[in-house]
Amino acid sequence: MQAPLPDNEIDRLAALYALDILDSAPEQDFDDIVALAAKVCGTPVALVTLVDTDRQWFKARVGTDLTETSRDLSFCAHAILGRDLLVVPDTAKDARFSDNPSVDMDGGIRFYAGAPLITTDGYALGTLCVMDKNPRNLDMEQQQALRALARQVTSQMELRRHAIALANTTARLQELERRKDDLAGLVGGELRAPLRLISAYLDKLGSTGFHDAEMAELVGRATAGHIRGFLDLLQHLTTMAEAGLGSESLHMRQIDLTRITQRAVESVRPIAATKQIWILNQAGGPALPIIADPVRLEQVLTHLLFAAVKYTPSGGRVRVGTEIESGPTVRVDDMDMPHGLRPDLFPHLYYGAIANPSEIPGPDRGLAVAKKILDAHHATVALSDRPGDGTSLHVVFPFAEATSAERIADLLAA
Repeated sequence: MQAPLPDNEIDRLAALYALDILDSAPEQDFDDIVALAAKVCGTPVALVTLVDTDRQWFKARVGTDLTETSRDLSFCAHAILGRDLLVVPDTAKDARFSDNPSVDMDGGIRFYAGAPLITTDGYALGTLCVMDKNPRNLDMEQQQALRALARQVTSQMELRRHAIALANTTARLQELERRKDDLAGLVGGELRAPLRLISAYLDKLGSTGFHDAEMAELVGRATAGHIRGFLDLLQHLTTMAEAGLGSESLHMRQIDLTRITQRAVESVRPIAATKQIWILNQAGGPALPIIADPVRLEQVLTHLLFAAVKYTPSGGRVRVGTEIESGPTVRVDDMDMPHGLRPDLFPHLYYGAIANPSEIPGPDRGLAVAKKILDAHHATVALSDRPGDGTSLHVVFPFAEATSAERIADLLAA
């Protein structure tokens, strides 16, 4: 049975294309997620699928060499119609899939579970799905983990888009900074005399009602000689107005760092549970106000915690807390284990988020993207690693009051 189109199909496709991810090269971050999904759910196949107009394309895959299939035969096209996990214990007994060629063939798909990849704007772009050739089911822990991993996929895609947008905004602001002297020269020097002349002419015309031919001629020559300057002034002002605006910019407001951290912990906890990793949540106590984009910051903190879980051996311990250091701080401790076992988090954090992250390709791209978002929040990232204590990551934010004052000062200066 072919799945009907979602009611918001045009907007959904626009959101998908805005990510600029279709037909992109494989990335280790997404490959790690499908590998973990297959392991958690005990299935031979796991996929990150993105549902296009007439196909479903696989951003990451394990257990198949296919890179895409027709949307007409897609299980995921059905999954994106809902908001929650779609589980089909036996596809041969489900009217939607029983006559699907992928089910009828020898060794075909008899079990399917897909968690929709839902953006922060509410569009289901595809799924994180697992499949098996044998009928089966998922227990509650596996279902929760699959949902949590799907959220990781969506966060990774959105954070990449926003990191690119931030880079573009930074480039525009740097260009404005370079052109600021030109703007000051135009307004304070070259254009002041012709503007004064025009003002005097209009004032006399308004008060007397008579046309002064001599002054009009002067105004005409002055205007003609500085018309390029007027156009440059308008271009400068237009560029300044547009810099940093748009749907991709961060939406900063005062939030509670403690609450955002608690939400990030709860997002990752189902994934940690499947690896028997204990997350000690010490992110409690008083509110810690900061200025931040709540959606993007939660995605970044979730990704950092996911990295801690991903690079910690089964049975490990991760401690998360909020406190005051030089400012409101999130602290993540990936603790050493008995018998000398150590988490593998430090090198990934160091090379991915500390040492020239923009130059580090491959498996730590997600950490580099997270660092760019933290930079936009004026956060300081510190990392330490000591045998016996483990890896400790500190993310320190400016106080909300100081940041607000700085923003007001910037507005007044502009």
